[in-house]
Amino acid sequence: MSRHERFLEEIRAEFPRFEIRYKRDSGLQRAIHVALAVITLGAQRHYSTRYHTAMFGRLYVPDSWDAMSDDDRYILLRHERVHLQQRKRMGDVAMAFVYLIPILPLGLAWGRARIEWEAYVETIRATHEVYGIDAAKRLRGEILRRYVGGDYGWMWPFPKTVGRWFDEAIAEITSSGGS
Repeated sequence: MSRHERFLEEIRAEFPRFEIRYKRDSGLQRAIHVALAVITLGAQRHYSTRYHTAMFGRLYVPDSWDAMSDDDRYILLRHERVHLQQRKRMGDVAMAFVYLIPILPLGLAWGRARIEWEAYVETIRATHEVYGIDAAKRLRGEILRRYVGGDYGWMWPFPKTVGRWFDEAIAEITSSGGS
């Protein structure tokens, strides 16, 4: 059994109804794709093809899921499990509100930034575990771009803050030996 399949078993033990579905098979996911492309004036036009979305206890994946390596699926699942745990902690309504509203839906989305940050810290940890600290450090630019760019609706337009969060996460990982 592969690493990501073993991890899927852990997720399903914690979330028995968890399942993976393709975005192309979901009318809701297709509608979200169109809405995000319109709202962001085309800046988020890759929702259906590049992004994985945990929603309602499921993971919606693009077709590129099939081409991902076992290790990359494992890292991605570590990130998405955090979102499943957040949903369990907050509930669907509260999580949707925090993700979409505070402070502004676009341009300054503190709630979304914090929810995503918790999951990205797990991405950094998992990347370190699988590929080493240098690979984890290389995530900095991509994570910064996602935060200040249109991918998440310009959710946190303060690159220095995101850079500081990233550096603190790396320092914690290296000081704790990666655990």
